Amino acid sequence: MDEGGMDEQGTERGLLSDQIRNALTDEIAAGRLAAGTALDEQDLADRFGASRTPVREALRQLAFNGLVELRPRRGVVVTRMTPERIMDMFETTAEFEAMCVRLATYRMTPLERSHLMDLHARSGDVVAAGDVDAYDALNRSFHEALYGATHNGFLKEQALALRTRLSSFRRTQLRQGERILRSRAEHGAILAAIAEGDGEAAAKRMRAHMLNAASALRHFIEAHAEARPDA
Repeated sequence: MDEGGMDEQGTERGLLSDQIRNALTDEIAAGRLAAGTALDEQDLADRFGASRTPVREALRQLAFNGLVELRPRRGVVVTRMTPERIMDMFETTAEFEAMCVRLATYRMTPLERSHLMDLHARSGDVVAAGDVDAYDALNRSFHEALYGATHNGFLKEQALALRTRLSSFRRTQLRQGERILRSRAEHGAILAAIAEGDGEAAAKRMRAHMLNAASALRHFIEAHAEARPDA
């Protein structure tokens, strides 16, 4: 097999593992996969019509994000993640994000600002189409571009680490109501403050943006809890 074929297969496995991870994340957030539930690789492979390789990668990502854990003799088990714990994580992340956008406002280059504006413009079509996964990818690029624009390597590393821990839930909250529309509008307000050179306003709007995301996730969790037969 040529290198191109190997790369293509690797990409397909990566995309499939992301789909499996996203589906399991939504089920964990919605409470359909309760804390303590054992996840069997072969059962999941059969369910998603995949080999065990992308399933294993999806579970590895979930474990890294703290949503599942490996237990002796029990295999992979869904972690107990309370809404309070998730909100604490969002609150902490909000402060880091606010710090990043404040510094980025004063330090970013014209090219970095142009890149942010381009990402925001591109997100318009995917929001109109209601494509959560495509918007999630652009949203991730938008925030990570801000981390880079701080020109502070340590802060960027810490912000990325926090974002990774919450990445699954940050995607899930976009499914709540019209959150995806509001998220893009909030990005626009942040960009406006950046364009005005007002780092404090940008930080304030970013903090609100993150706390709004936390609120949307809480409503998502509560709505699905009420819909469960055992609720």
